Amino acid sequence: MSIVVTGATGHLGRLIVESLLRRGVPAGEIVALGRDAGKLADLAGRGVVTRRADYTDPASLRAAFAGAEKLMFVSGSEVGQRETQHRNVVAAAREAGVGLVVYTSIANADRSSMLLAGEHLATEREIAAAGLPYVILRNGWYLENYTDQLPTYLQYGVTGAAGDGRVSAATRADFAEAAAAALTGAAETNRAYELGGEAFTLTELAEELSRQTGRSVGYTDLPTEKYAEVLGGAGVPAGFAAILADSDRGLSQGELYVEGDDLAKLIGRRPTTLAEALRAAL
Repeated sequence: MSIVVTGATGHLGRLIVESLLRRGVPAGEIVALGRDAGKLADLAGRGVVTRRADYTDPASLRAAFAGAEKLMFVSGSEVGQRETQHRNVVAAAREAGVGLVVYTSIANADRSSMLLAGEHLATEREIAAAGLPYVILRNGWYLENYTDQLPTYLQYGVTGAAGDGRVSAATRADFAEAAAAALTGAAETNRAYELGGEAFTLTELAEELSRQTGRSVGYTDLPTEKYAEVLGGAGVPAGFAAILADSDRGLSQGELYVEGDDLAKLIGRRPTTLAEALRAAL
């Protein structure tokens, strides 16, 4: 048996490999992929098989997937390019006869109007059309999207365009555990799981940060276009700023709110809360 994990040089892919190892999957049955295999040398030193693979290079994908029983398909990071890149991955998985594809999608992909959702939904459909057994993990927002910004929040406050929308965020580690669980038999095939943790508004984020630091941190809500301008002024490239602002618009409309407890069921515990994540980050 082999479990191939794409994007293993990235944050989520690496955490998935680590979670598989903790679950007792033998290192020699895990194949970690990345565009720069040199960045996987430490995993290779622990017995994990490492290979180079690039979503833009179909030949590298076919070679990397050879002999794979299961494929952990971590979505690409190049927004606007993912539909083509992901089609390459699905084609290579079909050619390799992969027995299960686990794909990291986005929360509410089948009903979301967010710019980020379109490529994910297209990939979900591509996987289904290929006739491959699958598990779709519709991940909510990472708590790290917020905790990584703590220095900015403490200096300038929290700014966004999310209104009173609630975001069901969880840590990358929680989502990685869910992926490892799906790969090791805890998930039903041919269905989508909506994954998210305890929901909060950005106002509540500011309030919790204030409580934990003893400093006054507020939330400033802006129109979507104005928020994109603020992000651009802070050095965020215009295209990415527009995507981030649009994501807050989706958040304001409930598109990042996840109902149910799919994440807790997959990982066998309560997901990390905002308060816990802030405490750890601080």
